Amino acid sequence: MTEVKAQLKYLRASARKVRQVADLIRGKSVKQANETLKFAAKAPRWPLQKLLQSARANAKHNFGLDTETLVVKEIRVDEGPTLKRFMPRAFGRAAPIRKRMSHISLVLSAQNLKVKDQKSK
Repeated sequence: MTEVKAQLKYLRASARKVRQVADLIRGKSVKQANETLKFAAKAPRWPLQKLLQSARANAKHNFGLDTETLVVKEIRVDEGPTLKRFMPRAFGRAAPIRKRMSHISLVLSAQNLKVKDQKSK
């Protein structure tokens, strides 16, 4: 089986929030995943949709695969670096703000569709 990989690094969204959207498409076909992301109500859907299209283009251009048979085999969301900022508060204090980032790895796999004959009963 051929595997196609695509990565997105330093996405300015927390890994926890991106994982919620990534869980929606894990194991689905590329077409189903694209439709699911189109109607997802979370902000990280746009970068994930773009990453999915990139992986699909990689499969078609680099490997000559049929994009209709591709399945999301693996999608992994890891934490990236954190930007540390401070917000001024009352009485001269400062409160920390952590601006988190994510690294996303996507692996598509070509699935051979073999349908068994159901009429043999």
